[in-house]
Amino acid sequence: MKHKLEVYEQKRRFDEAPVRAAKSAREQKVAKHAATSAPKTASRTRRAAHDEAEVAGVRITHPERVIDAQSGLRKIDLVEYFEAISAWLLPHVRARPVALARAPTGVGGELFFQKHAKALQIPHATQHAGLDPGHAPLLTLDSTEALVGAAQMDTIELHTWNALAASIEKPDRIVFDLDPDPSLAWERMLEAAQLTRELLDALGLRAWCKTSGGKGLHVVVPLTRHAGWEEAKGFARAVANHMAATLPDRFSAKMGAQNRTGRIFVDYLRNNRGASTAAAYAPRARPGLGVSVPVDWDELHTLTSGDQWNVANVRERLEALRADPWSDYGKARQRITASMWKQLGVK
Repeated sequence: MKHKLEVYEQKRRFDEAPVRAAKSAREQKVAKHAATSAPKTASRTRRAAHDEAEVAGVRITHPERVIDAQSGLRKIDLVEYFEAISAWLLPHVRARPVALARAPTGVGGELFFQKHAKALQIPHATQHAGLDPGHAPLLTLDSTEALVGAAQMDTIELHTWNALAASIEKPDRIVFDLDPDPSLAWERMLEAAQLTRELLDALGLRAWCKTSGGKGLHVVVPLTRHAGWEEAKGFARAVANHMAATLPDRFSAKMGAQNRTGRIFVDYLRNNRGASTAAAYAPRARPGLGVSVPVDWDELHTLTSGDQWNVANVRERLEALRADPWSDYGKARQRITASMWKQLGVK
């Protein structure tokens, strides 16, 4: 274990061949994206009137309203996206408390988060009373109808907790949100994700990667439900601190733009009780409506940006897949051990 950690600590550069491949892939992807038009839909949409529609049995109001000026995507396009992608999205949100980022006037307008609901404000959402003391019930989206219902209520982003509603005090994953200084080259993000993976591997933990749908990447570590929130967050903090101490020219473990100048902030705060992270296959309320998409480590070097997939083109990605890149995620059985703490110089 110590030898592996030393190998990680000595690693300073990403292999140049993958970087060259990433640049080539970027040029191809940009050209392809430029040719991409409105999203394909296989929806069972029934238009009742110009200002109403029905999708998955949910009444959709103002379906033609443009919600993203950059892409021209309308509310109905987002609603139909949630319906069409539900088989991929639901495994990442079902039974997991969710925070909804709602944008009543679309991208660029006021955005507010909703974690609780006193009444059933989101059609077909499931309420869970008593899980967040002192607050109204938490929400889960457990069906296609619930996803569509959320979109009808102007939800664009879905952020999920690191625990299931049924085991709310035992997180089942740790998330590292790699958040870059905007001035950094994309190759630095690829390097950061690979280095994060190598450290976790040295500690004995398998990790999975996905684009954020924005500027960065998410590295996700599934856990068996044994640790509490404080231990999970403490471990994530220890990993982030180790990365920042070992490679200070690349990583920061402190919040604030001034602390990540020329570096990447390893955001471990996503592991607090009540904190949440953008769900896989969920859109982001940013120009272009980028989508957070799971990827295989072997294709990391081909990624061109954190938002290369969006509501309009993500289904092309899925149609081209030979296998789900996260197919074995649910089979992982791993936990935080005393040995891991020791290797990080804690306890």
